[in-house]
Amino acid sequence: MKKDFLSITDLTIQELERVLILAKELKTELKQNGFHEPLLKNKTLAMIFEKPSLRTRLSFEIAIKQLGGHAVFLGPTEIGLGTREPISDVAKVTSSMADILMARTFTHNSVLELAKYSKVPVINGLSDIEHPCQTLADLLTIWEYKKKLKGIKLVFIGDGNNNVTHSLCLASAMLGMHFVCCSPTEYKMNKLIVLKAKKIAKKTGAIIEEIKNPLIAAKNADVMYTDTWVSMGQEQEKEKRLQVFKPFQVTLQIMKLAKKDALFMHDMPAYRGLEVGKEVIDGEQSVIFNQAENRLHAQKALLVFVYELFDNKKDICYDALASLKKHNPSPQKLHSSMMNP
Repeated sequence: MKKDFLSITDLTIQELERVLILAKELKTELKQNGFHEPLLKNKTLAMIFEKPSLRTRLSFEIAIKQLGGHAVFLGPTEIGLGTREPISDVAKVTSSMADILMARTFTHNSVLELAKYSKVPVINGLSDIEHPCQTLADLLTIWEYKKKLKGIKLVFIGDGNNNVTHSLCLASAMLGMHFVCCSPTEYKMNKLIVLKAKKIAKKTGAIIEEIKNPLIAAKNADVMYTDTWVSMGQEQEKEKRLQVFKPFQVTLQIMKLAKKDALFMHDMPAYRGLEVGKEVIDGEQSVIFNQAENRLHAQKALLVFVYELFDNKKDICYDALASLKKHNPSPQKLHSSMMNP
């Protein structure tokens, strides 16, 4: 069975919990022992990049290596995805040699087409609609600091119509969190994403809100999150965006409206003095570097998950957890701490 990871909702709630549990266990194992069991020995990850990235390339390449496999980097000049060569051909050729395919693309349709024609699991390393790998790392980070996810109030301030916001919104709905997106009217979240999240929230008790005023949105937040105002491909809109988003900078004044122990998060790269004040991002409440490191651990768990399912293993992820017996708490206790406020 091929399990693609193109959206955070491609995981069931139970699968999302399992991946986070395994990520926590793998991180603990690496910190304690300095190495992992070769859970993906001799497996190959093909990485297709239309957009450059520090964290995505570094984390995936190191992740597969630490698990006993290796990665192949394919940049835009080496493929010409959809221009030099049809996406369907790229998918068929790559999946005939590699065991897992990861793609970081400009459009979500490119990832969908790769998955359609690939024989092996495809992971969305970023598209214009979602950034689910980043969200896995974000959830792991929040869980580490707050010891729970259900009931957490996560406030995103800035550009609502971006991939990070969409994946965070959907994940919050799945896990019973309180998600608030605070953005200018013309940069609200994708309506279809919001409808999907609210439909999920009816079953989980999550709260999904869109608020225009940062001073109202930030009240009693457990987590404050922002992202760059000008993403790759939006350079022509830079001057307009800098003016529109100016009132949405995360400042010390905004942070003081959140809970005293609120976290500040940013998926990076960050632009100090624009979307966030230097005193906030470099302050005591900022967890951005642990958040960035957690890309490595979350993606290791994801790689194990998608490959074990593809390889028809019965106990997905817990096969890997069996090799981590030394660590406590147990998976059951970890699950309880994640989901119970």
